[in-house]
Amino acid sequence: MSTQAARSIPFTHTTPQQGFRLLELPPELVELVFSNEAPTLELKSPPPSQSQTESQSEPDEARDYVHLCTPNKTYQVRQVQSSNSLHILRPSTNAAIVENKNEIDNNGDDDMDMELAMNTETVTSIAKCGSTLELYMPKEGFSAVPFLVKTLGFYSGGEDRADVDVDMVDGDEGEYARITMNALFADIPVSKAQCEQGWVDLCAFVLRSNAKTNTPSANCWRPSAKVKVDVWKRVVEGAVLQGINLEKQFLVNDLWKSVLDDNGEEPFPRGLFEAVVRRVCEDSTASGEAMQWTNIEKPRCIQWIGETYLEAKAPTATSALGRSEFLNAWKDHLPESWRSEVTFSKLPEGSYKFPDPTSICYVKEGDRQKVKKNLSTDASAATTAKKSRNWHELFRNQRRR
Repeated sequence: MSTQAARSIPFTHTTPQQGFRLLELPPELVELVFSNEAPTLELKSPPPSQSQTESQSEPDEARDYVHLCTPNKTYQVRQVQSSNSLHILRPSTNAAIVENKNEIDNNGDDDMDMELAMNTETVTSIAKCGSTLELYMPKEGFSAVPFLVKTLGFYSGGEDRADVDVDMVDGDEGEYARITMNALFADIPVSKAQCEQGWVDLCAFVLRSNAKTNTPSANCWRPSAKVKVDVWKRVVEGAVLQGINLEKQFLVNDLWKSVLDDNGEEPFPRGLFEAVVRRVCEDSTASGEAMQWTNIEKPRCIQWIGETYLEAKAPTATSALGRSEFLNAWKDHLPESWRSEVTFSKLPEGSYKFPDPTSICYVKEGDRQKVKKNLSTDASAATTAKKSRNWHELFRNQRRR
């Protein structure tokens, strides 16, 4: 039987070992990193104050985490323990071997071993990793809305305007809004594109504050559902009076002029008006720049008006509206030709419930998530039970044989 001579490679390790963390990247992120126009990646975590609040409200869950963000996607960085340690190796040079000559001599090796060591490639372990980092993204992705809700000021109408200064020099609004938004998004642990989408979904807007604090959140607001409904109703009425067709492309500045009072006074901040209009338009980017020409996206508008009106008028089961009353009010807040398309099926799934056979009320986002989790748990339990029954059935059939 023939034998083969295997070439051996000396293996050494450094002391102390260096601190390395290995991060496993998904294929789409690897492709992005090595593309010709690779974007800047960000590591973001919640502000300390928000992390402490979350930890106190939900002590059973770990709230210290980091997200890796591309311009439009967010991945959660998670540590994964491994039973097999990973070593990071580095080729050693002959010079390194010569420096360790005394160590070799002290171990009793002869000159032949030293010559072999100097003429052989050697690898050195410079770090030992017992765990790795992986990137995780849930099926539904990450949203900036929960973080923005906790960060933005709550704007409930005219009484809040005493605390803000709306006198800004023309031309400065866009630049001020853009700088303020970017500063706020820097502390939101999701990508910038997702921050902008959450900003649009909440109808958030920038309004300079008279408060002593100069933090970005002091100048950023999210309106209540009632405020959003009132602004939209004024928009529809102004469009009818001024002959602006909301079903076609229109100039936003003309629509703004149509909602002003007879003496030219503003019934609400221009930023709030544009936030509501942007929410139902095809171009729903939140750049901070003033809107010019735009189009309303009919399906989005019909759905949003119905959901927002229900939230404003019937936020709980005790304040539920009659179903016919709700449908008629929903129609009254839309252009005339859209009224026939109003049905309960146009509302977002899980956004409403029927407390009794004749009424309807709004379901908050948190309650919707609980229902989804319960349904998911029930489905998993049913599947497990079915498999269990099938197994017992199979086992019983085998015994009969």
